[in-house]
Amino acid sequence: MGRAFEFRKARKMKRWSNMSKTFTRIGRELIIAVKESGPDPSSNSRLRAIIQNAKAANMPKENIERAIKKASEKSSENFKEVLLEGYAPHGIAILVEAATDNNNRTVANIRSYFNKCDGSLATSGSVDFLFDHLCFFQIEDEGIDIEELELELIDFGVIELSKSEKEISITARFEDFGSIQKELERRKLEISSSELEREAKINKALPQVERLKVERLINMIDEDEDVQNVYHDMKTDD
Repeated sequence: MGRAFEFRKARKMKRWSNMSKTFTRIGRELIIAVKESGPDPSSNSRLRAIIQNAKAANMPKENIERAIKKASEKSSENFKEVLLEGYAPHGIAILVEAATDNNNRTVANIRSYFNKCDGSLATSGSVDFLFDHLCFFQIEDEGIDIEELELELIDFGVIELSKSEKEISITARFEDFGSIQKELERRKLEISSSELEREAKINKALPQVERLKVERLINMIDEDEDVQNVYHDMKTDD
């Protein structure tokens, strides 16, 4: 449990290491959330979650407010969320979450990365089933009885709780994100960050040489400005 918590946290920190790209990604998430349900965090649960993550990533308050204000304007960009699926070399499944204002450009770019690395873009539904769609919350541990909390949150869809340092990690199904967020807020438990993620049901081990080829493709995709997240089922040493 603790190892899984640390792995997800390390992966998140690595993703946040490039601050400029992190802020761009969060900015797009803010725009999508505002376009969907309005600029008021009190009535927009997704927006509240993104603001929490923005603060956790040390995004300046003025940047957050500017993005929300910009998204509220009718003339602002409209970003669409896109899920692309494909296979890297050696049968490694890859899911790509993108936020784009030009779907044709994004699909063409992602396809070119797969082609350059001997992979292939696949049809919708051909890879997604290999991953679990989950949500995670990190809350501050203020002397919480973790076993009691887990029992109380089971009815809200919580799968497991784990503890590390001064934080508690909560894992649940994607569709239970809203109900759990609302219950944590009702209990006045401080949510430090929350995420929607996809985790491979089975991870495949590859020899080092083959891994490098797959990692090259993953890095190329991840560097694309339209890409929000990249998931795969290759086993890593982390």
